[in-house]
Amino acid sequence: MPSYDSSRARFRLADRHIAVFAHLLDGETPPEELWESLVELQRIGLVGEEGELAPVLRRPLGALADPMVMVQVEITGEHGVVNHGVIVGQEAVISHDGWPGEEESEYVSIEPNTLVWELARKVNLHRTEKPEEGAPEVRVETTMGALDAAFVALEEPGADDDTTRDLVRKALVEADTSLTDPALGRLLDLVVSLNATWRITTAWDGEHEGRRSTMARALAAWDCGPLGYWIREQPEEPIMPGQVGPDSALVLVKSDSAEVWKKITDLLPDKDELLIADEQPLESRT
Repeated sequence: MPSYDSSRARFRLADRHIAVFAHLLDGETPPEELWESLVELQRIGLVGEEGELAPVLRRPLGALADPMVMVQVEITGEHGVVNHGVIVGQEAVISHDGWPGEEESEYVSIEPNTLVWELARKVNLHRTEKPEEGAPEVRVETTMGALDAAFVALEEPGADDDTTRDLVRKALVEADTSLTDPALGRLLDLVVSLNATWRITTAWDGEHEGRRSTMARALAAWDCGPLGYWIREQPEEPIMPGQVGPDSALVLVKSDSAEVWKKITDLLPDKDELLIADEQPLESRT
């Protein structure tokens, strides 16, 4: 069920409720399959009997109807995939958070200059130690097929920690015969320590070769708990459907929270990259 907290102007809404708003904003009657969702919104006072929208919806729906920048955050962890995001509109920046197993997401307005902080919160970014100056880059390379095999072994029911490590190691060796120590041991440690994988994708209307075009940037990373953050360089984001297969390269590069913060900041477009030239720049890049 949708709900509304007037003290903080925050909403719990499912995609089907957003679809109802979209029809009403266009002056349309929602189709029959959305009638139950419409009734739910009317019960909590967000939609009137004649389809009129509550004034408190002006800012969030304004951003949803005419976004300048869309940010999608997809996190895969123990409870599966959870989706979050941010919509940057002309007059408001709206953040939404999902919850494992729940249909609704929480929508709330945030200040533009907190945008990077908000994205960092969504991926649970925590401070890590910086590497020593001049330290060599640490990389792990294998295939997506080997990773899939490792994840299958990781889910073996009833296995204790030592048995799980043996199963994952065996799966990696069988799937990628080129993997040897120390790279094999390092990848094994990363897989068994993995808290979550996540990716952030930003999209906006820009200009490419003189034509209006949808522009996008993306960042993918592994959060490996005590082993820190690892940027996934390959497969390179954004990934198109059907682009990645078992033979596709998987390349992970050791990172730290300061570098990840910078990479998240760099996902956001500068003022001159947006088609709306007279708008203020995203304050979070300052």
